[in-house]
This record gives sequence, C-alpha cells and structure tokens, in this order.
Amino acid sequence: MDKLLIEGGVPLVGEIAVSGSKNSALPALAACLLTAEPVILNRIPQVRDIGTMLDLIGHVGATVSSEGGRVTICAGRIEHPEAPYELVKTMRASSLVLGPLVGRCGRARVSLPGGCAIGARPINLHVSGLEQLGAKVRQEHGYIEAEAPHGLRGAHVQFDRISVTGTEDLLMAAVLARGETVIENAAREPEVADLAALLTTMGAKIEGAGTSTIRVQGVAKLGGAEHTIIPDRIETGTFLIGGALTGGDLTVRGCVPEHLRALIAKLQQAGVEVTEPAPDALRVRVTGRLKNVDITTEEHPGFATDLQAQFMALMTQAAGISFVTETIFENRFMHAQELARMGANIRLEGRQAIVAGPTPLSGAQVIASDLRASASLVLAGLAAKGETAIDRVYHIDRGYENIEAKLAGVGARIRRVRS
Repeated sequence: MDKLLIEGGVPLVGEIAVSGSKNSALPALAACLLTAEPVILNRIPQVRDIGTMLDLIGHVGATVSSEGGRVTICAGRIEHPEAPYELVKTMRASSLVLGPLVGRCGRARVSLPGGCAIGARPINLHVSGLEQLGAKVRQEHGYIEAEAPHGLRGAHVQFDRISVTGTEDLLMAAVLARGETVIENAAREPEVADLAALLTTMGAKIEGAGTSTIRVQGVAKLGGAEHTIIPDRIETGTFLIGGALTGGDLTVRGCVPEHLRALIAKLQQAGVEVTEPAPDALRVRVTGRLKNVDITTEEHPGFATDLQAQFMALMTQAAGISFVTETIFENRFMHAQELARMGANIRLEGRQAIVAGPTPLSGAQVIASDLRASASLVLAGLAAKGETAIDRVYHIDRGYENIEAKLAGVGARIRRVRS
C-alpha cells in the first residue's frame, strides 16, 4: 500500500495544469452505453475511478481503447447489462449505468454503490425517477434490478432534493424514452451541463441543462460523437487553496474560472489575492495575514462540498474563529481529527466545525478517510513544519491524476513510497 511523504514549509510557486473532470468523465463514459456507434472522449483523467468505470463498460460487452487521455468506446452489443459488486464496490458512481442500461436494453442489474465513507448516498431518487418513466424496479441481495421491456416513456419528475448523479442518471434514461420528460429541481452543476452537451452531440434533444428544470424530447436512437471533458473544478480549487495555504504565488492553467465563483469569493474574503491572468487561468497570492471566513456547503453555484475539507485546512492558518457548516453529507468531517493531530484547533458540533486559528501545523502520521479528506491532509502537510506521512492514499488516487508530480513541479517536497 502506497503512502505520501511530504516535507512541508515550502511555498507553491509557478504554474500547474488541471486534468479533465473526474465527476464529468464518469457520466460521460456511462453515456457511451446509449449508442451502438463509437464515442470518442478526450481529456479523460487517469485516476482509479475512471479505471473502474472502464472495466465495468468492458464487462457489459463494449469495446474500450484508451491512449493517454483519449478513450474510444463502442457498445455495439451489450451482452451483460449489469454492474457486479466485485467491480464497483469501491466506486459510488456505479449507479450512473442504471439509466443508460435500462434505456438502451430495457433491463439492468446494478450493485448498490460503494465509495468514500462520508455518509449516506441514497439511490432512491434514481429508483423513483426510473419508476416514473415506466420501469419496474426492485432491490434484493444488494442489487437494484430494473426492467422496462417495452421501453421507457416520458414523465414529469420532481426530485425531492437535488442530486447530481440522480439528475445525470435520469437524464441519460430520458433521452431514449418515448415523449417528453421534464426534470424539476435538477442539479445545476457544470458536470450536468457537460453531460448534456455530449448527449446533444450524440443526437439527444435537451433544453435547460445547467438550470433547475431540464426538458428532454426522447429520440429513437443516438449516434456516435466526439467530446472533450471540462476541466476539473475540484482539482483546480484544491490547487488554489494549496497556493494560498503555503503563502505561494501559484497559477492554475486550463481551468474554467466561472465554475469556481463561490470559492474565489471566499478566498478573497480570507485575504487571498485572486486574479485571472487568462480566460482559462487563475492566480493566487497571499501578501498579508489570512482572515477567518465562514462557509456553508451548498449545491452549485454555492460552495462545493468537495472543497470543504481543503478550505478547513486553510482556515487553520487564518486569524480568528471560522465556522464550517456541511449541509450535503452528514459524515464529512473525518479529516478534522487528522488535522488536529497536526496541531489544528477544531471542535465539531453536529454538522458544524469550529476552527480557531492560526495554529502552527507540524508533520505527523495521518490516515486518509476519503477522497477530499486526503486532499486536505496533503495541503496541510505542505504547510506543516517537518514531515507528514499520509496512509491510504488510494483514496486520493480515485480522483487526482499524478498529484505528487504536479505539486512537485511547483516546489512541493512530496514523494510516494510503498509501505
């Protein structure tokens, strides 16, 4: 099992490039199952979750070829419309193949999703949406089994609460359903809009993606396409926070600043200078003391839950008391006790973390509990005095492509070792 060793105290200086969005690439790969024609996807990040999804797509019968960040998938025949537990137990995005398989094949058997231990991710929104489109769904032996032998039909679906994967799953099911589907209270994340752009290129008829109401006119079939995945806004945000936390001068290239307005506003409130040297670049510098800032995670365009842990690490070095409120997941503060091992002063009260700073951070042995928690520990290690050893880095490998090489390129003293 690998671990990361970090010798902290060095500011991040220079330019760093972001990869394609993992959270956009996963539904895009699932969407390839909707057509018998080849689909080419560019800027696919080479991370563990992507490898798992490609294995799953190969399992159902599609051919997969990959060269760097370019992936070609042809699902001419789907022989096994199922996602077995053995393949998807480490990845919650397995539920994304449910909608495409039912829409294309009229049936699907998908293991209940796994992934990070950050709280419940109920699949009931996926199930109720598919049932409204005419599928018969049952759960048994840890699997969701759905059938629509005569095809899906359009419907008016009102989500009880916003769900990104639920929106994506139902969107993919609706594109081949008969008639019109309207999805209300839909997720507005950029990844949803990116999926809709791919589906539209494949021949789908979609309006309103990126808003809370999406309309889909079903079509008889979809064709092949070529599409480039959007940049990873969470990776971008992680690096921006890292630049600020280490007192560096860091420019992140290949990003979409518009996707990060909530983070940019909070960084500026904290005293970080944030500029846009180019349409696809953001630069951070800290010239004075960091100031305490309160954040509350929300669905897009609010502050992203996937950046909460990283921002908490930043607040350990801010002057004053910061309140971090988590509204999306109920168990997403497991990084707090690890940050405390490094010297942070954090008190947890339900869904709120109270951070008092600044406190000196010192290197320690810590354990990553989930994907974004591991990123916060990396950032804290970069700012700490002495060496930090992070175990269970397979969590970070699920969502960050070559993170140690990228950080080393802007001055970080970080290396991977096999324990």
